[in-house]
Amino acid sequence: MDAPHTPIVTARLRLDALVATDAAALFAYRGDEAVARYQGWRPADEAEAARFIDEQSRLGFRTPDSWAQLAIRDRSSGDLLGDLGAHFPANADDPIEFGVSLRPDRQGHGYAREAMAALLDLAFGEWGYRRSVASVDPRNVASIALLRSLGYRQEAHHVESYRFRGEWVDDVIYAMLAREWRSSSR
Repeated sequence: MDAPHTPIVTARLRLDALVATDAAALFAYRGDEAVARYQGWRPADEAEAARFIDEQSRLGFRTPDSWAQLAIRDRSSGDLLGDLGAHFPANADDPIEFGVSLRPDRQGHGYAREAMAALLDLAFGEWGYRRSVASVDPRNVASIALLRSLGYRQEAHHVESYRFRGEWVDDVIYAMLAREWRSSSR
């Protein structure tokens, strides 16, 4: 499946493909320890960020059993504010999963919520998913607040369930059904 033919546009944002010229900005925030603290991927340098963007450009958007990253851009200026990943499951009946990263200076302004809401509209609408899940370290209070604000509910708390960067960490699972999204007041 191909990348979105047109950008996904919201009131303040444009979600589209990461491009080669985004490498320096992507590395600047994804390489920041405060941003990367709970992330599975942290580029070692700008060259690794550029390779990631190149790999994403060759991967079709919505390819089953893959993560696709979209740039989160300021709608007016086109500046890269962050990125939003979507995991498209191998089986269309399985849940879709999202992850979001923002530049530190753009956190706390509702951009992540706005971007996620746009993707949830597509996921539960045009794309036909019935369920969305999120896996979060319980210390990541900002992500938990974001998920709750969107209507996700906690389904599980797995204690010291996996090793991450040399330590055993907990994993909290949040989920939402399409019918819950449709009935929520956004």
